[in-house]
This record gives sequence, structure tokens and C-alpha cells, in this order.
Amino acid sequence: MPKLNLEVPHQLTAAEAKDRLQSFSESLQENFKDQVSDLEQSWEDNELVFAFKSFGIKIQGRIGVLADKLVVDGELPFAAMMFKGKIESEIRTQLERRMR
Repeated sequence: MPKLNLEVPHQLTAAEAKDRLQSFSESLQENFKDQVSDLEQSWEDNELVFAFKSFGIKIQGRIGVLADKLVVDGELPFAAMMFKGKIESEIRTQLERRMR
């Protein structure tokens, strides 16, 4: 499966960054209500585990909260390969907004 990897730097403490990620899935649903469904999120220490469907394609991954950045790792189904750039761009944009 193709990988989804990106980093988003921030100027917050790890605790502040984690607090701001608490409503990550809700913001995705709110901003992309016609394109995103079946949102799930849970925490494992300082990693937000997430999954959602976009146009019927399941996207899942983890967002690691570090002292100076967020690290997103995930896997995309082959059906989503042609949208990889768009998916990464939208995730990056949403995370950057949350870290301001």
C-alpha cells in the first residue's frame, strides 16, 4: 500500500498540540461534510489514531505529537493513489490551522 507521510512543525508544547488535536475528526467532518464519513479517532499515548472514508475510500493513520512537530503516518489504498497529493495537502492544511 502507498504510504502517507508528512510533518507539520508547530511552536506549541506537546501538551498544547495534543489539546488542539482533540477535535481533529470533528473539524474534518465539519469542513468536508459532503466528502468525509465514518470518522474515528482515539489516543494511544501521544499518537492520535484516525480513520475516515472519503468517497468510499478508507484512509487511516496516526498523528504523532512531538515537542516541535506533528508527524503523520498512514497508508492509502491503491484506489486513492491518484488523490494522494490532495489528501496530504488537506490534512496538512487542517493540522496547520489547528496549530496556530
